[in-house]
Amino acid sequence: MSSVESQQRVLSGMRPTGKLHLGHYHGVLKNWVKLQHEFECFFFIADWHALTTQYDDPSGIEQSVWDMVVDWLAAGVNPGSSTMFIQSQVPEHAELHLLLSMITPLGWLERIPTYKDQQEKLREKDLATYGFLGYPLLQTADILMYRAGKVPVGADQVSHVEITREVARRFNHLYGREPGFEDQAESAIVKMGKKNAKLYRTLKKRYQEEGDMEALETARALLMEQQNISLGDRERLYGFIEGGGKIILPEPQPLLTPDSKMPGLDGQKMSKSYNNYIGLREDPDTVAQKIRTMQTDPQRVRRTDPGEPEKCPVWGLHKVYSDEATKEWVQTGCRSAGIGCLDCKKPLIDAIVEEQRPIRERALEYENSPDLVHSILQEGREHARDAARDTLDEVRAAMGLSYR
Repeated sequence: MSSVESQQRVLSGMRPTGKLHLGHYHGVLKNWVKLQHEFECFFFIADWHALTTQYDDPSGIEQSVWDMVVDWLAAGVNPGSSTMFIQSQVPEHAELHLLLSMITPLGWLERIPTYKDQQEKLREKDLATYGFLGYPLLQTADILMYRAGKVPVGADQVSHVEITREVARRFNHLYGREPGFEDQAESAIVKMGKKNAKLYRTLKKRYQEEGDMEALETARALLMEQQNISLGDRERLYGFIEGGGKIILPEPQPLLTPDSKMPGLDGQKMSKSYNNYIGLREDPDTVAQKIRTMQTDPQRVRRTDPGEPEKCPVWGLHKVYSDEATKEWVQTGCRSAGIGCLDCKKPLIDAIVEEQRPIRERALEYENSPDLVHSILQEGREHARDAARDTLDEVRAAMGLSYR
């Protein structure tokens, strides 16, 4: 896989936490459904990552995996448009994690912001383990295994992509400098023909001397068009223009996802740990009960008291689900006491139940067809392993482990 081709590949995963809620749907799954039609997507269940914090009681992981996969499928993640698999069923992840651990400085892992944050949040757990310290490197292996050029993350996860870029850069620097690299690169330039060779050298000079990013992109496009050089030569020339060696593991870019606007029932971020969530396929009666009992503006003690939508958690849900006319009706009616809180909540109940209806119907089909779910994951595993083996073959060869 070339560096340019890797830019068309996306990788993302989730820890198995069981059945998902509407925060997951609006924050992650809707984006995945969109991405699967724009890129080659690999979506995986990160069950090894779950063990980094649940190693003392892994009993619920397996059921959580199946519940979550059903939710993915019900939400519209399509196995015909993406590759879905369970991380532990692709053992190549573990080998790449081990090999990358040989070159990764300990300080890189200790400085990850979420490392200390998670230790603080999960203070009741003993997280002084090698697995927990190394989970960012396992994430790195997950990404580099598929040479994914893009990784959908929120702003708080950019640091995990950055360490992946640093590890890839270090790997390429250590192992991309094959014997006679410059001579092989120069030979590859000649194969391009006089006109293209001259253009490549000009672009290379502009990028290396002036930092001209447009020249870099033009050179990459030029290399993609070349029919008379090998894939190995193309990778050498990608590395040559950037002043390095052959690019074995392309550096991924964070694909920033919009922050989820889905608030919980109390106005905080929707989360199982806050117990303020609505399940992705919660039954309509429970949804209605949860919305009806939501806290509202504390100033509205009586029906005749005016309120302020901005101080009411219900308004946060209206911003997600209601059209402009309904939002105007809520703003005016609440501030004038023209509508009551139950009146305000009814359109939300209707909108959420309607959004969930096709999801619940699809989920029921998959729950009644467990063999189908297993076969989807089996096919995904085989496709993922094919891609993983290709990467590992190159990594082993680069590290001198390609025994015959």
